Amino acid sequence: MGALAAPSAGSRDCRNPHAVYPAREADAPFMTRSALLVILLTLFLDTVGIGLIVPVMPDLLEEIGAPNLTRAATWGGILATVFALMQFLFAPLLGQISDTFGRRKVILPSLFFMAVDYAVLVFAQDLWLIIAARAIGGITSATVAAANACIADVTPSEKRSAQFGLTGAALGLGFIVGPIIGGFLGEEFGTRAPFIAAGALAGLNFLLGCVFLPETLAQKDRRTFEATKANPLRVFQTVRKLGNISRLVIVFFLLELAFTVFPAIWPYYAKANFDWGPGMVGYSWALYGLCYALVQALLIRVLKPRFGDWSCIRWGLFIETGAFVFYAFATNGLAVMLFIPISALGAILNPALLAILSRGVGEDEQGMLQGVLSAARSLAMIIGLLAMTQVFAFAYQPEADRDFAGAPFLISFLLGSAAIYGLSSARRQMKQE
Repeated sequence: MGALAAPSAGSRDCRNPHAVYPAREADAPFMTRSALLVILLTLFLDTVGIGLIVPVMPDLLEEIGAPNLTRAATWGGILATVFALMQFLFAPLLGQISDTFGRRKVILPSLFFMAVDYAVLVFAQDLWLIIAARAIGGITSATVAAANACIADVTPSEKRSAQFGLTGAALGLGFIVGPIIGGFLGEEFGTRAPFIAAGALAGLNFLLGCVFLPETLAQKDRRTFEATKANPLRVFQTVRKLGNISRLVIVFFLLELAFTVFPAIWPYYAKANFDWGPGMVGYSWALYGLCYALVQALLIRVLKPRFGDWSCIRWGLFIETGAFVFYAFATNGLAVMLFIPISALGAILNPALLAILSRGVGEDEQGMLQGVLSAARSLAMIIGLLAMTQVFAFAYQPEADRDFAGAPFLISFLLGSAAIYGLSSARRQMKQE
C-alpha cells in the first residue's frame, strides 16, 4: 500500500502515535506502511506467543502436579476452555470500548497484560494461578478484532479485503512459526523457556505499539457505550434472520466443533501414542498449519473454478471425516507425519463454505453474518475443548487397561458425518427457497 499523503486539514500526521484519521470516508488517507507493519507484527507476534506454549503444555501440567498424562489432559482442557470462554465473553465488551474510547485504549492494555500473563506462567507453581493467568490471556486476546478495526478505520472499503488478507497471512504464519520455536525451546531448555520467549515477544509488541501505533478512530466517529451490545449471546438472536442459509450455519458449527479435536488433544495424543516430546509436537503442528495454509491459498484457486463450491465442500468433508478415522487408530508417528499433508487437503471446504454463506445474505447483512459465524466458532471452542479432553481422559487410562488415545477423533468423525448429512439438507433448503 502506498505511503500516506500529506495530512489534510483537520487530520494529524500518523507519525504521532496519537494521530487520528477520518474513518470510513471515501477520501480517507491510507494507513502508512509503518503503521500497517506494526499491526501485522502485532498479530504475528500474538499468534507466535500462543503457538509457543502448545507443545509444552502436557509436560508443564505434569511438572506442577498432574499425576499422569490423563490428568494433564483434563486440566489442559479446562485451561483451554477458560481461555476460550473469557475470549467469548469479553470480545463484545472490548469491541464496544474500542468504539467508544478508541483502538489504542484496547490494544495497548491488552498487550501489556498479555506480557504479564506469560510472566506469571513462567513462575507459576500452582494450578489455580495458571488458571487465573489463562483467564487473563483470554480477556486480552481481542487484539485481532481491534487490529482489524484499525485497518477498517483508515482503509477505503474497496481495499479492505486485500488488507484483511494480510492479517490472515500474519495469523497463519504465526501459528506455523510459534510451535516450531516452542517445541525447540521446550526440548532444549525446559518447559518454562517458551513462556519466557512469549512474554518477551508480548513486551516488545507493547513497546512497538506505544511508539508507532496511531489512534485510528476519529472523535466524530466514536459511539456512546451501549451495554446491551456487549452481551455475547445477543448475536445468536440474529440467526433466524439468515433465512435459507440457517442450516448451513449449523453445518459450519458442527465442523468447527469437530476441528477442536486438534488444539484440544494433539499434544497429549501425540505423547501417548508416539512418545513425542515438545519438539516433534511443534514440528507436526507447524506442518499441518503450513499444509492447511497452502491448500487454502493455492489449491482452492484451481479446484473452485473447475468443480464449484458445493463439490469442494463435499469432497473436503469426505477427506476430513476419513482423516479423523485415520488419526483415531494411528499407531506410527512417521505414518502420521506423512499423512498430515493428505488430511490438510480437506481445507478446501472452508473457503467454499464461507463463500456460499456470504452469497446467501445481502451486502448490508455481511457484518451480521460474520458476527454469527464468529460467535458459533467461539461457542464450538468452548464446548469442544472441554469435551474432547474429557473423552481423551476417559479413553486413555493405561492403569485401567484403557489406552485408546485416539477416541476423541471418533467423536469428530461423528460430527463430520452429521455435517455431511446437514450439507445435503441445507442444499435442498436453499434450492426450495
